[in-house]
Amino acid sequence: MEEEIQFILDTAKEAMDNALKHLEKKLVAIRAGKASPAMLNGVMVNYYGNPTPLNQVANVNTSDGMTIIIQPWEKAMIQEIEKGIQIANLGFNPMNNGESVIINVPPLTEERRRELAKQAKAEAEESKIGVRNDRKNANNEIKALEVSDDLKKNLEIDIQKMTDEHIQKIDVILSKKEAEIMKV
Repeated sequence: MEEEIQFILDTAKEAMDNALKHLEKKLVAIRAGKASPAMLNGVMVNYYGNPTPLNQVANVNTSDGMTIIIQPWEKAMIQEIEKGIQIANLGFNPMNNGESVIINVPPLTEERRRELAKQAKAEAEESKIGVRNDRKNANNEIKALEVSDDLKKNLEIDIQKMTDEHIQKIDVILSKKEAEIMKV
């Protein structure tokens, strides 16, 4: 029985930790002023008829805080890379010099910063919902256990503490990202 209880607690913690990791991945893709290769993580390129992630057909680097340079492994991919960036609708205008694709990342306007902060808030809210769903799943598993009501109550309290900690971590991650976005 103790193993079963520990399994429920471990599973809930792992699921909540995964919600945090997912949030951090999502927030990396949200631009905060400086150019970053992660901005292009969602870009897919047509590679001989197959949609392929950009980072699997080219090196993506930043030369400075405002420029992303994409060095394709095959020169024939330059047009496809440009097309993939435009289809991704990231608001970037790719240019090529025959060797590589260059993206000049324009500075963010105040309005765009607010939109990005709102987007970050929405991602954080999604993570909070995920954590709360993990709590609900754990509580349902606890209710199904054949143990005393007192033990069930104590386990539910433990799950709630774990939930509160993860929600607090999400708030900290969000406030850092918002500060990063709003910093001029």
